[in-house]
Amino acid sequence: MTEAEFIAALRALPLHPGADGLTDDTASLAGLTITTDTIVESVHFLSDDSPEDVAWKLVAVNLSDLAAKGAVPQAVLLNHPCGDDEWDRAFLKGFGEALTAYGCALLGGDTVSLPVRALRVLSLTAIGSDAGAVARSGAKVGDGLWVTGTIGDAGAGLKIARGIDGPADLLAAYRRPTPLVAEGRALAPLVHAMMDVSDGLLIDAQRMALASALAVSIDVAEIPLSASYRAYVGEDRWARIEAATAGDDYQLLFAAPADFASPVPVTRVGSFAEGSGLTLTDNGRSIDLPSRLGFQH
Repeated sequence: MTEAEFIAALRALPLHPGADGLTDDTASLAGLTITTDTIVESVHFLSDDSPEDVAWKLVAVNLSDLAAKGAVPQAVLLNHPCGDDEWDRAFLKGFGEALTAYGCALLGGDTVSLPVRALRVLSLTAIGSDAGAVARSGAKVGDGLWVTGTIGDAGAGLKIARGIDGPADLLAAYRRPTPLVAEGRALAPLVHAMMDVSDGLLIDAQRMALASALAVSIDVAEIPLSASYRAYVGEDRWARIEAATAGDDYQLLFAAPADFASPVPVTRVGSFAEGSGLTLTDNGRSIDLPSRLGFQH
């Protein structure tokens, strides 16, 4: 089963009202916003990534989901496979650094034994305050599609982590993403829908449109690229589509009026309209969708 098929099957089970039909990355319970994420060796991180970086990424990807709801991180639950003393101690060092950096505390969790030569599977549940969390399903006809920061740095960083020479800041974008908690808090009361860009700008925009029962169009010429990405990969159509399908950006993607005055730096990359599906343009000219919109399990 694909990830989408599995989630669709889960919807046939008894669901808590706070699950919101499993249409989002978070749930609500007793005034709290809750999310959980798992990262798997050789899927979400490389076997030779440092344990400190793996721990940081595990915390960051969970807190990014809270940031996309406008929630303030409060506590986390860690599920950890123990099996290598040196690796585990280094992991705990990075884990503590991440919790301290984002003012979040450990609430509890679970440990299991890791069989010899088994790949690591690490899970974290993050809990945040619920201040009227914004869903991904509220986009309106005529809204613009907006994104914070730049897109594609982490995807380029992954190639560097795999052994291709490249700039350190792109490598850092892959290994140590930044959850935009403050930006999420600033945007949440003002926008109609919001989520983070985890699997790729194109596929995540498509998910927002689907949840909102609307069509979305993206102009790839407007996709914001960093100076490092432009110098390393380029800025033509191919480079922009490469950036928009790579994932691991953890920028905030949101729907808001076309004339939205944002309290944080953002770029308008598209718009919502009646209908369904995702379409692409390049400087206003229609182009074909790539065969792959982003990462899918």
